[in-house]
Amino acid sequence: MTQRAKIDTGGGETGPRPGPAEPPVVHHPAGLTAAQVAERVARGEVNDVPLRSSRSTTDIVRANVFTRFNAIIGVLWVIMLIVAPIQDSLFGFVIVANTGIGIVQELRAKKTLDGLAVIGEAKPTVRRDGAAAEISTSEIVLGDLIELGPGDKVVVDGEVAEADSLEIDESLLTGEADPVVKKPGDLMMSGSFVVAGGGAFTATKVGREAYAAQLAEEASRFTLVHSELRTGISTILKYVTWMMVPTAIGLVISQLVVKNNDFKEAVARTVGGIVPMIPEGLVLLTSVAFAVGVIRLGRRQCLVQELPAIEGLARVDVVCLDKTGTLTEGGMDVTDLHPLNGSDEGYVRKVLGALGESDPRPNASLQAIIAAYPETVEWRCTESLPFSSARKYSGASFSEGNGENSTWLLGAPDVLLLPEDPTLTKIDHLNEQGLRVLLLARTTHELDDPGVATDVRPTALIVLEQRLRPDAAATLAYFADQRVATKVISGDNAVAVGAVAGKLDMPGAENTIDARQLPTDREEMAKVLDENAVFGRVTPQQKREMVAALQSHGHTVAMTGDGVNDVLALKDADIGVSMGSGSEATRAVAQIVLLNNSFASLPSVVAEGRRVIGNITRVATLFLTKTVYSVLLAILVVVSQVEYPFLPRHLTLLSTLTIGVPAFFLALAPNKERAKPNFVRRVMRYAIPGGVIAAAATFTTYLLARHYYTGTDALGAETSAATLTLFLVSMWVLAIIARPYTWWRLALVAAMGAAFLLVLAVPWLQDFFALKLVGVTMPWTAVFIAAGGCVLLEVAWRWVDRRFPA
Repeated sequence: MTQRAKIDTGGGETGPRPGPAEPPVVHHPAGLTAAQVAERVARGEVNDVPLRSSRSTTDIVRANVFTRFNAIIGVLWVIMLIVAPIQDSLFGFVIVANTGIGIVQELRAKKTLDGLAVIGEAKPTVRRDGAAAEISTSEIVLGDLIELGPGDKVVVDGEVAEADSLEIDESLLTGEADPVVKKPGDLMMSGSFVVAGGGAFTATKVGREAYAAQLAEEASRFTLVHSELRTGISTILKYVTWMMVPTAIGLVISQLVVKNNDFKEAVARTVGGIVPMIPEGLVLLTSVAFAVGVIRLGRRQCLVQELPAIEGLARVDVVCLDKTGTLTEGGMDVTDLHPLNGSDEGYVRKVLGALGESDPRPNASLQAIIAAYPETVEWRCTESLPFSSARKYSGASFSEGNGENSTWLLGAPDVLLLPEDPTLTKIDHLNEQGLRVLLLARTTHELDDPGVATDVRPTALIVLEQRLRPDAAATLAYFADQRVATKVISGDNAVAVGAVAGKLDMPGAENTIDARQLPTDREEMAKVLDENAVFGRVTPQQKREMVAALQSHGHTVAMTGDGVNDVLALKDADIGVSMGSGSEATRAVAQIVLLNNSFASLPSVVAEGRRVIGNITRVATLFLTKTVYSVLLAILVVVSQVEYPFLPRHLTLLSTLTIGVPAFFLALAPNKERAKPNFVRRVMRYAIPGGVIAAAATFTTYLLARHYYTGTDALGAETSAATLTLFLVSMWVLAIIARPYTWWRLALVAAMGAAFLLVLAVPWLQDFFALKLVGVTMPWTAVFIAAGGCVLLEVAWRWVDRRFPA
């Protein structure tokens, strides 16, 4: 019977020693029995850490309800409900509706995320009753025997029970990049992952006792950090608060003390001045835009593990691609076999068949060899060396059954052969055709000898053809069109990688660099990376260094990958993108997981990010223009010692028609604009001149109306004229923000204008909103002043574009 190249697991002497926990854990090489599992579940010894992909419902409600501005508006709302008609309390109902919309949208996003997280959840292999089965991470119990292979993440703490050249990367926990060789009895820490070899370990700590439990829980949450949009909005709100407090105090004193008006009327006009200073809908619309983005991407099988990843990928200007699994599909086919140095082809086939049987977890290359050479031989594997992306080769030693022993290596020819070897010339010709070539070589050294790859005897070349992804060319073309640089960073031969990239018409595919020739200095490396596009023979550590070098030149870097060799680079990149079929470790550190394994999904993520950023920038300008003109109007009223011109109902109407309703549609509209940095600067450069002009035009109309109208109802007429001017100027701000026009944008602006005309035309609406234009002279004066303000807006914004380009 054919022997597998794995260490015998039949004896119990390799089981770990019982820990101090009570009751003591008894380990079995065959795993726990069903009865033992049930007993541990009953005792609560289950890995029940609640790993969530999203915020809890309580967190979502709390974040939307208990905000600084909701508190301010809530107090003002209660005051208005006491002292004024219901019309002046409408702003409070708008806030309630806005908060409700925010909660509903985030709950929808949570449902989408949680559903996708279950699809993408890793399923560790656990041995129970002597049989291996995949179970959910939360079903692991204390004492379970968990099997490991390359790319598997260690999900709970434990002790090694079986080890077959087992190498563990603990860099995510310790920062140490070098893999650690584990032997039976060694400790395993949750959060580490397998880079080579295989084995099994016994769970000694589960649930919240596991070393990385809290870290893992935090890392997998739906986070709202490291977002330029959110940071920018927080900065703006901080400045708004600073402006609002002294202005509001001045307005209160002015309206209540200096003017000595009717108390209730004075309170109503004071609140009318304070409420519009608050850009209350801006935070809501940002949350809604992000939440809708998550839902849209979820429908495309993209799991967004960190919310700002949507925004981040839209800002990316360099995408680093791993060839295998990204440009090519995972599978390969053996197309040719070239025996070397007079080797017998039949014997070579036997060796390849034995190598295929020696690895219990073959990678894609070895799977292709197993499919091509299924020969079973009576050879016994005495030792094996699993493939490592750092070494670039694997190996095995055999007892051939006829008294002969042999040791073989299978891996990269340019790593195993000397640079002057003539065989490399033949290999170069094959690589230029985009073919992958592996070398089978015999060695006289032991597999654990550091010099095992020296003085090898080349025996055969195995030629593999990789399957190109049908959608890869279109995706590369999209990035080229969007001026996003693509870099292929692969562990394969540089010439072969360049040939594959060339077949996909990737820009710069002809410039191939062997990473072994890369300079170690970060600055020099960054220059080489900027000038070239295809890199081969890259080690995992080099991938990490290359990402850092690109970032040092100011690039926002996205890294895609699916193999364990990509983990370090994915973690350090600005945005890590993993394939759903990739290793558990890559999925754990990536911000975005493409569950459909399609590289073609990336343009959708980029487009969604651009939609969010572009639209929030638009609507933020609307909200902050209102804040600027509200603060300036309040200041002008305090300085001039006049009544504040508006009641809350007037500004609620204006805000709804010129900001609230249009902003909701604009925030969710398609937008393909390239994402730009400096969010705060880009928004304020328009909001400040827009707000200043709106405030100046409105106050000018108000002062003229005060001189024009006399009598008991004069204040109502003055307010109506000022409201008309402010509405028209605000509508022009909306009209500018809505550009470039489409049919629905024009319809949106027209509908808002028609709604205001309806209020002016229908008597009961006139009474409800206290808006009635008196006479002909002053209303037309208000229109002419507004027209002048609109002309100034156009001139000012064009000047801003030239003077302060984004």
